[in-house]
Amino acid sequence: MATCDQLQPRIGESGLEVREFLPPREIIFGRSKYMLALQAKIEKVAVANIPVLIEGESGSGKGVMAHFIHRNSPWQDGPFVKVCCPAIPELLIESELFGYEPGSFTGARNAKPGRVESAHNGTLFLDEVAELDPALQAKLLELLQDGRFSRLGDQGSRRVDVRVICSTNRQMEREIETGGFRRDLFYRISGLVIELPPLRRRREDIPVLVEYFRDVYSAQFHRKTRPLTRATMQMLEEYNWPGNVRELQNLVKRFVVLDSDEEVIVGGISAPNWKTLHADDCGDGRVPLKELTRSVVRDLETKVIRRVLEEHNWNRKETARLLRISYRSLLYKMTREGLTRRKAVAERSPALVKHETGGTEASD
Repeated sequence: MATCDQLQPRIGESGLEVREFLPPREIIFGRSKYMLALQAKIEKVAVANIPVLIEGESGSGKGVMAHFIHRNSPWQDGPFVKVCCPAIPELLIESELFGYEPGSFTGARNAKPGRVESAHNGTLFLDEVAELDPALQAKLLELLQDGRFSRLGDQGSRRVDVRVICSTNRQMEREIETGGFRRDLFYRISGLVIELPPLRRRREDIPVLVEYFRDVYSAQFHRKTRPLTRATMQMLEEYNWPGNVRELQNLVKRFVVLDSDEEVIVGGISAPNWKTLHADDCGDGRVPLKELTRSVVRDLETKVIRRVLEEHNWNRKETARLLRISYRSLLYKMTREGLTRRKAVAERSPALVKHETGGTEASD
């Protein structure tokens, strides 16, 4: 699922949506069984006026999913108003959400509607709702119960027709148990709970997302970008993606700009997050972190080079070209790591060494 600033709705000063395109649904949901089943559920709930709570790790696409629900609901012609709860200072969040009347605080000379009013006949998306102050949680509960709210400093109440979608990257049961979130409010916002899986649980969607982002950024930066090599794509499918789709998006953007597989793999991602790397590989704590990281990255670089060499019959010039490094640099790295075709074949089957190599290295 795409999660980039260029693809999500932008919010103007009024809090109203600035219309931008949404990724195609085949990109949003990909091809994994879980996401396809989730698509069927979301398309059913989108047309019903019930609150939705989207749970998932940061970068997993909660904002895009909220926007998709809005665009496929009876309120699609109304505004989509996003409120990033942790981004607004605690002293301002109430007035931003509910608005204020003249004289309600120092400097409040004119009345100002809040985001709730701006979302009338549309969708209000509360991103990271668990960050809301308990006092504001009570006002939100009132809004969800009867559609009424009060501006700051207002003596009466107002009514709005708004569909509420919330998201969180926290464990809500834990927040409730520790008193950080009201249980009654949780029941109100969770008419349907959607759990977005992290990217490491939907690896089959990675090639689809990579190609989509490559097309998007190639057009944005006016670049004619080649596809990633099969070896590079396989490496991406093995990575654990702690930053989820947002991290993948940024990596593909870097690839489009630099046009280098080496930059993507070695310089673009965090080596300790490869799924093949286990806690036992990280030493006993006596090795300096910088030295350990350098060692892991070097091992990863060697793995990438070896895969590309194997895919191209150990043609070193072609490998250097595909990895966007100099031929001399490739030879240095191969020599440094003792990376030869004979050695690679011997590791698979010593009996095949003479048969596959003829006793000599492959020519360029």
